[in-house]
Amino acid sequence: MRDHGGNIDAAIARHGGADWIDLSTGINRRPYPVPALPASVWHGLPTRQAQNALVAAAAQAWGADPRLAGLALGGAQAAIQLVPHALPTAGRHARVLSPSYNEHAACLRAAGWNVSDSASPENMTGADLAVVVNPNNPDGRYWQPEDLLALAGKVGFLVVDESFADVMPQLSLLSCGGGVPNLLILRSFGKFYGLAGLRLGFAFGSGQMIAKLAEMAGPWPVSGGAITVGCHALRDVPWAHAMRAQLSADAIRADNLARKAGWRCLGGTDLFRLYHTANATEARDQLAKHRIWSRIFPYSAHWLRLGLPGPETEWDRLERALTSA
Repeated sequence: MRDHGGNIDAAIARHGGADWIDLSTGINRRPYPVPALPASVWHGLPTRQAQNALVAAAAQAWGADPRLAGLALGGAQAAIQLVPHALPTAGRHARVLSPSYNEHAACLRAAGWNVSDSASPENMTGADLAVVVNPNNPDGRYWQPEDLLALAGKVGFLVVDESFADVMPQLSLLSCGGGVPNLLILRSFGKFYGLAGLRLGFAFGSGQMIAKLAEMAGPWPVSGGAITVGCHALRDVPWAHAMRAQLSADAIRADNLARKAGWRCLGGTDLFRLYHTANATEARDQLAKHRIWSRIFPYSAHWLRLGLPGPETEWDRLERALTSA
């Protein structure tokens, strides 16, 4: 099985109890307030006009180059699963930034690609397909747009996953990637807006690539509810500005608590933090005693990733858990 955060059912099965705080993901626990939805969004099939309006709202919110075509999908994960089949695979070699979100490599291998890990984009030259998560999950490493645009000229095709770029908008290729035909940019909606259950994400790229993905995704890749909520949230620019400031302060607050517990911050973003602990399994289980679920990794005995609490009651519980560690 692929290793992921968000597996709160595993926490309950292992430790029991209820009322868990799931900090095992990078999903914002200060979610966008969902507006009341008209019944029509559930009764009728989403129209092409509505889907186009959603893509336009995303493009405007993220400052996308008008030369880029866009497609709304059921989360960035949906695009990750389609991409390996949208490009020729026979005998082809993909290089994926590592360690990173493991679905990229897993989906490529499942589709018949030869996949190797790369420690940095600089090591990807010559690949038929290169995949970079920017900023990266789980360590928060990031690369400037000009460096990734240069990489696009050295590989057959470049996928840049910007699922966590809402908190670092200066890194996005959306504003400057319109003239690059072998580039695909993925965006998540659910992480920054805290609505992962809505299952909404986007792909931006050349008209030819987006048309191919759209054909594979089918006529209704997102629900009417996702379209309505997505449009409303993406047009709410003041909320996004205020949330970036809030999350920046929250990240500092989390680091201060972790430091008092003897953990060392290795990186992360303003949606999640990565800490070095003496023993990651023991640290996770200590938090679990307080019904806080965190993320550890099979390739590190010390790394623990922690999302940021939302309400003050969650912060209070985290502080008690770290104080008793």
